[in-house]
Amino acid sequence: MLNYPSYLNSSKSGKLKTLTERLFDSLESCILCPRNCKVNRLENQTGFCKTVRLPKIYSFMCHHGEEPPVSGKRGSGTIFFSHCNMGCVYCQNYEFSQLGKGREYEFVDLARIMLSLQESGCHNINLVTPTHVLPQILKALEIAIEGGLNIPLVYNTSGYESVKTLELLEGVVDIYLADMRYADNMMSQKFSQAPDYPERNREAVKEMQRQVGIAEFDQEGLIKKGLIIRHLVLPNQVSGTDKIMQFIARDISEDTYISLMSQYLPYYRASHYPEISRRLKNDEYEEAKKILEKYNLLNGWIQESYGSERFAGVNIKPL
Repeated sequence: MLNYPSYLNSSKSGKLKTLTERLFDSLESCILCPRNCKVNRLENQTGFCKTVRLPKIYSFMCHHGEEPPVSGKRGSGTIFFSHCNMGCVYCQNYEFSQLGKGREYEFVDLARIMLSLQESGCHNINLVTPTHVLPQILKALEIAIEGGLNIPLVYNTSGYESVKTLELLEGVVDIYLADMRYADNMMSQKFSQAPDYPERNREAVKEMQRQVGIAEFDQEGLIKKGLIIRHLVLPNQVSGTDKIMQFIARDISEDTYISLMSQYLPYYRASHYPEISRRLKNDEYEEAKKILEKYNLLNGWIQESYGSERFAGVNIKPL
């Protein structure tokens, strides 16, 4: 009989241990993400993400501001990892994603954080920007399982992922919370230093969908397994909402759960870029909502009120 979450089965079978060792050894020439920096992080060499052997963490908390099925009633056990494999000029978390604030943790201490969040009643362990520290997370996960961890992992990602790395997570991650940021290579290069983001992002989302499928919820509306796609609407159509939604409807599923986000503000260095140097306008967000309807993407969440970080409903389609 299979256990839930999935990583319990992988741990029992020995798959998790083998996977962890393989990924950790790969840090000797790191190709975890599409950057393929090939630096020896075990010897504390740094590539784009500036992360070495140990994971750096900015903060952890019981978070109530995620999408309703992630936060639930008791909150999501959120761990904010420092650094990132993206270079977004508008990142609201720039202090730790771009400037590297935070401190390094040993694997056993990261495991204790996971267990403390579970003990606080959190529904899940929400790993924010986990890509560049995936081997370290799995090291800690092994320890945490021995300590009694039994709540699912949320892989909360910018969506700039290597399919080869994601394939290894099958049977470990039950919930993917993935961004789809850009449809245009020039935009992703200019604003996030990732010229191949659209291609890598689409490949990654397909793989996530293959692994976990359409989001499934329990009787209280809490997500148990599946994919949720986040799309932050940027000013002046920079994010390419129409092309992204067309792709989701055509190549993923019209039943995909989408979180359409309106809370863009020109953080960090965004003021230096005229296209995104202002907040999103109400009519721009309204147009994005119409695009969802255009492609019959009616599952998910829209902002309760323009500019708010609160979410409304479990279904975009009017009842």
